[in-house]
Amino acid sequence: MKGWKGCERKVAALLGGKRVPVSGRGRGHSPDIHHERLSIEVKSRKKLPAWIEDAMKQAEACAHDGQLPLVVLHQDGQRYQEALIVMRLKVLLSLEKER
Repeated sequence: MKGWKGCERKVAALLGGKRVPVSGRGRGHSPDIHHERLSIEVKSRKKLPAWIEDAMKQAEACAHDGQLPLVVLHQDGQRYQEALIVMRLKVLLSLEKER
């Protein structure tokens, strides 16, 4: 599957949701994927910034005994509670299966 629509479809299928067509959503009023528990916005790029991948690899290398590897992205001057968390989709999928 190519392109952002294909990416949204694939992520929706993996998470058990359904892609919302662009014609069915207004910007900021509906997520890319309709899901019972999650509000999912999908962004696809040809290449993600290397520093994000490096940070994830470092978190994964340090994780042991069932620890959850994730990266916290904090912007200077921003409240810490507003920081973003990055994790691998496969980790989220495994957490959902455990529920």
